[in-house]
Order: sequence, then C-alpha cells, then structure tokens
Amino acid sequence: MDVNAAVAALAAIAGVCTGVIAMLAFRWSERDQARPTRTSLHTDAVLPPGVDTVLSVLRSSAVVLDESDSVVKASSAAYALGLVRGGKLAVEPMLSMARDTRRDGEIRQVELDLARRGTGRGEALAVSARVAPLGSRLVLLLVEDLTEARRIEAVRRDFVANVSHELKTPTGALSLLSEAVMDASDDPEAVTRFAGRMQIEATRLTNLVQELIDLSRVQNDDPLEDSEPVSVDELVAEAVDRSRHTATTKQITMASGGTADLRVWGSRGQLAAALGNLVENAVNYSPAHTRVGIAARKIAAPGGDLIEIAVTDQGIGIPDKDKERVFERFYRVDPARSRATGGTGLGLAIVKHVAASHGGEVTVWSTEGQGSTFTLRLPEAGAARDRRPDPAPTPDLMTEPLPAPEVLP
Repeated sequence: MDVNAAVAALAAIAGVCTGVIAMLAFRWSERDQARPTRTSLHTDAVLPPGVDTVLSVLRSSAVVLDESDSVVKASSAAYALGLVRGGKLAVEPMLSMARDTRRDGEIRQVELDLARRGTGRGEALAVSARVAPLGSRLVLLLVEDLTEARRIEAVRRDFVANVSHELKTPTGALSLLSEAVMDASDDPEAVTRFAGRMQIEATRLTNLVQELIDLSRVQNDDPLEDSEPVSVDELVAEAVDRSRHTATTKQITMASGGTADLRVWGSRGQLAAALGNLVENAVNYSPAHTRVGIAARKIAAPGGDLIEIAVTDQGIGIPDKDKERVFERFYRVDPARSRATGGTGLGLAIVKHVAASHGGEVTVWSTEGQGSTFTLRLPEAGAARDRRPDPAPTPDLMTEPLPAPEVLP
C-alpha cells in the first residue's frame, strides 16, 4: 500500500509540473509573437500612420531608415537618383547624417555633389539632403535635386553679365563722345563728326534694348494662345521690306521664290520677327553687290507636313567650330564685324526660341567665303493645330542649302 501511495503521489507531482511547464510555454509563445521581429521592421507597418501617404505625394526623394540603417521605405525617385542600392543607403555622407540624427534627434541639412549614376561623364548631380527623426526608431531623409535649378541660375548669371557688358559699351561710348563734343564746341566740323558717332551708338543701344524686349516677350508668351494661319508670302514680303534700305545702300539684290500660297500656324508677330532677323543678318553679313535669296517649300514629315523657309546669302560664311554656337545669346562669330554692323548677338537666339515654341526648328549650312543658308522649318497650318511645341522627331536635317530662287543666277 505504501508503494502504491508513493507512485500515486509521484504521478500527481509529475502532472502538476507538466501543467506548469505547458502554461509557461504558452505565455512565452504569446510574448514572442507580440515582440516585433527584425523582419517586421522592414515592412510598411512600422511607419507611423499616414506617413506612407505623405511620402508618396512628396516631390522630393524620400528614404526611411531603421535603427540598423536598413531602408524601410524609399520612393522611386530615390532609386532613380542612385541613393538606395541593395536595401541600403548608398551615399556615405547622408548615412553619417542619419546616424547622428538618430543619436541626438537634431535635424540636419547639407548640399552635396554626387556622381551621376550609370554615366562615364564627369557631370555632378547637385542635391540638398535633409534628415529628421521619425518616431523613436526611424529616420527620414528627404533629398531635393538642385541640378536644373543651378543650371538655370548659371544661365541667368551669364545672361546678366552679358547684358551688362553689352550695355556698357554703347553707354560708355556716348559718355566719351559727349565730352568730346563739349571740348570741341568751337569746331563745327568736329562737333558734326562726334554727333554722327553719337547717333550710331544711340541706335546700337536702342537696337539692343529692343531685342532684349523681343527675347523676353517670345520667352514669356505662349504662341498657341493667339495662333492663326499665317501666310508665308506675307512674312517674306515683310522681312524683305524690313531690310530693303540697308540692302539698297549696299547694292545687295534681294529675291524671293519657291512655292506660293503656303501657310504656317502660329503667332504672326513672333514669326515675322524670326524671319526678319534671318533676312537682316543675311544682308548685314553680305558684301556689297551680292544677292540674298528667300525660298519657301513644303516637305513631308512624320506627324504632318512642314514648311521650309530658307534664307541664302553670299556672305563671309561661318567656320565649322562656330556653327553649333551661333544660336547662343550674345555669341558672335566675328565680334569686330558685329560692332561694324550693329549686331547684338540676340537675333539668332530669338529665331531659335520662336522655332522651338512653334514646334519647329532652325538649322544652318555654311561654308567660309561662300555664304550661308539658314533654314526655318515650321508645321504647316493644316497639320499644326494638333501639334504641340515638342513634336515627334523630324527627318534628318538637310546638309545642303535649298536651291536658290529662280530669279538668282
């Protein structure tokens, strides 16, 4: 009996122990399930409510890091910039900022120049990075791409510097000439000579200011707002009349030809200014007793027919090294000759902008000592209404000038 009682007592004790162990195991399992795992930290669930939605609408590149520097959330722009690779932040300065912010909770900001991803060029990507704590464990990194803003700012600085230089030349000349007139008040012949020079400089200054106004206008105005079918014949006639006096003075023959009754779609004022600049340049840079021709024709192109207006001269021509730059603001192939002709260096820049804003282009063919042909291509009026300023690629550019008008030899 004593043995049976002992066995029963041992069995009871074993049952109690088993129950206690089972209860402890159950409690431990519940606690383990409630504890966040390392994997769960890399899901969207760890983000505070609403943060995911906010990050999705930000224009900046966004990256969220956890306490182990792993990427919890990253926008597509962050991947495109090469900020995130293999689930890690790939930019060491930004990673150091994130660690410092996680340690002390302070917001930090820095501007960096990063190498462009996937290019062998030395161009740098300018960015502004801002790091801030996000909750108790996460860090938020916002990166703004400043590359285009810096480029525009550089262009603006160069433009202001060029304008200042161009304005300084005629205003300085007027100041000196006015002093010369005062000193030569008792010499009528000298006064007449200096007054003539003052008139030339004043005209140059007026032309520069007017072309700055024209450039500003074509950049700010949308040609589609006041677009209309514009007769090419009328544009050519207006451009010829604009330069007729100068051509007559230099005994330059001006002739027009090509296909008649063509029409383009756009702003009449801007198109007249563009073609007028091309014809005026052809006359100004041509020697005396030469010819300037204007020819128009229609060509087929993907997306709709194009109208080509070619202006051909027998002038000094353009060196190969300068052909790509003649459409830049204030760029002159021969600065000395530009001063003699009163050129400002803005005429071709206006032409290029007008062509681009109308969904067209302007190209140049030139040989030194033989002359140049500037070709303005614009959508035809019938096909241009549905065409935007960024059209589909056009056919290969002409490498030879259009044939001269029939009235030319």
